[in-house]
Amino acid sequence: MQRYFTNEPIEENNTVTITGEDAHHMIQVMRMSSGDDVYVVANNQTYTMTILEGTSKSVLLQIKEKHVQSTELPIKVSIVCGLPKGDKLELITQKATELGMHTLYPFEAKRSIVKWDKQKNEKKITRLQKIAKEAAEQSHRSFIPLIHKPISLAELLEISKSYDVKFVADEEDAKLEQRQKFADKLKKVYDKQSILIVFGPEGGLDRQEVQLLLENEFQPIALGPRILRTETAPLYALAAISYEYE
Repeated sequence: MQRYFTNEPIEENNTVTITGEDAHHMIQVMRMSSGDDVYVVANNQTYTMTILEGTSKSVLLQIKEKHVQSTELPIKVSIVCGLPKGDKLELITQKATELGMHTLYPFEAKRSIVKWDKQKNEKKITRLQKIAKEAAEQSHRSFIPLIHKPISLAELLEISKSYDVKFVADEEDAKLEQRQKFADKLKKVYDKQSILIVFGPEGGLDRQEVQLLLENEFQPIALGPRILRTETAPLYALAAISYEYE
């Protein structure tokens, strides 16, 4: 069945109204009609709902069943990604959403070749948020990851204070003969609720950036002995966390 997210409140009679693009998708694209069932996520809770009536602008649905099983990672994992070139951030957003990412922070790293035009930030974030929504629907999640505007190093350090565990993916650490496995570090944080992981852009993080992160309670991690692309590393880490926790 199709899955849709809504911010609309559930009424006392267990009904909810979906409008806009999702209503159009149900009626015009999927050719749904009264009596058809869909998955609807409201307040991070998934329901099976039945269409009572609808047009391409508005669809009224009623709860048929509430789903108890969660499809979310048992720990909140947020990704900080140095601004990459091209459409790589779109790929990261889509695939990381499928793998359970909670939040994405684009990071204005020293070695980021790309510099976002602040006047176009809102348009780009809207585009990425739409990609996250579609990926969350496809992967049957009950939460749409939050996509933030690009942040500076100072903002990153401030944001990091709210996380239980902080990692930085350092390619120099991957080159060491004696390196601690990422899996070993994950085994030590089972009692934590949130993880923040920083990844550099093409060319990696500047050494001063890494040093400042380490001075602010970030732990270095090596994602195996190979050097991964900027769009691959976050997906590797999320897959490892999923394997460890799920």
